[in-house]
Amino acid sequence: IKISEIYPGSDSNMSAESVVLEMQDPKSGVKSQPQRLVITAIPHAVTGEDIVNWLSERLLVDTEEARSVGSMLAALGYIYPLQQHKRLVIRADASLYRFQTPYFWPTQQWPVEDTDYAIYLAKRNIRKKGILELHEQEQYNHLHKWMNHKWDFIVMQAKEQYRAAKERKKPDRVVFECQERAYWVVHRPPPGTVSAMDFGLERRADPNANQVQGEETGKLAHSSLSFIKLSTYQSHDPFLSRPLPSNPWHTDDATYWTLNSHNVETPTKQRVERWTFSFAELLSDPRGRDDFRLFLKKEFSGENLAFWESCEDLKWGTAATMKEKAEQIYKTFLARGAPRWINIDGKTMEITIKSLKHPHRYVLDAAQTHIYMLMKKDSYGRYLKSPVFKETQKKAIAPEEHKFT
Repeated sequence: IKISEIYPGSDSNMSAESVVLEMQDPKSGVKSQPQRLVITAIPHAVTGEDIVNWLSERLLVDTEEARSVGSMLAALGYIYPLQQHKRLVIRADASLYRFQTPYFWPTQQWPVEDTDYAIYLAKRNIRKKGILELHEQEQYNHLHKWMNHKWDFIVMQAKEQYRAAKERKKPDRVVFECQERAYWVVHRPPPGTVSAMDFGLERRADPNANQVQGEETGKLAHSSLSFIKLSTYQSHDPFLSRPLPSNPWHTDDATYWTLNSHNVETPTKQRVERWTFSFAELLSDPRGRDDFRLFLKKEFSGENLAFWESCEDLKWGTAATMKEKAEQIYKTFLARGAPRWINIDGKTMEITIKSLKHPHRYVLDAAQTHIYMLMKKDSYGRYLKSPVFKETQKKAIAPEEHKFT
């Protein structure tokens, strides 16, 4: 997203992401410091006045234009207010703000699904002991009625996330709650507020346009999403970019296959980069799973990945071995006193054990989904910041391009 696109008054070709990253630079960025919010110290808080002054100097615009650019960055979810969380505008005073974590940036293009919003509201309902804001309570009741068939699963996920959050230090917990709330204020805005995401990142449509124009806008948005995906994966597609060191089918050099084998000791930088795209990408790579397994072992939660892999083996294995594998998984992970017992809620455990009386390929889906979501929401983010991943990233190699002679 270019600054000139979100604010037509600017002629800057810088992307919004690069501006936000510069703003967070410890030396040349916006000055930040811990600020006390109620009774909790919030790290890296900045004032609206400092944001406006920095943007004015960096983009060479006046104060009013800088405030407008800052407000658009807030409306898109790059910056969020700590005090009046519903007002996604930048005020040039001592009001406190924080920069949103890149995980929640709009360019990540996470599908904004009702199930995720329902889990978020259920978690807030637990934390607030049933006291939600009026519009949240209305949405909660609507989703409860509409998703009644899987509400037990939603509440189960909410309780698990709430339990995991309680284990964090209080400042970290409060920061994540603010980040998550800011994300949903952008994507599920309260009544009476205007959402910058109504028509996607490329807001080219008039809300009063006719249906034909709406369809054209839909096509444009779809094309934009495809382009974003293309730009993300282009360097990883051997049809679009030259493989390094060379294409083995063209050069008869098997180095590419050797460097990208399942159990290679040192992966390539390109391969490690792909693990950061999504949790699914990490699990789809055997070498990535090995690295993630090492991290989980250090956190004493390796049984979660082992259980997920066992469920995949059951799901894709032969029919003749299904019953035997299901029994082995039960004895290893689910039975009372199991050597690698996994922590799942009683409802899921009850459903799973009942289903195991008549085992089939998908008999462990509920428990597997529970563990998958637990790793995705909790372990994956910590893994990307862990010394294990950073060490792998540091050691990763960048093979030189093969020179034809």
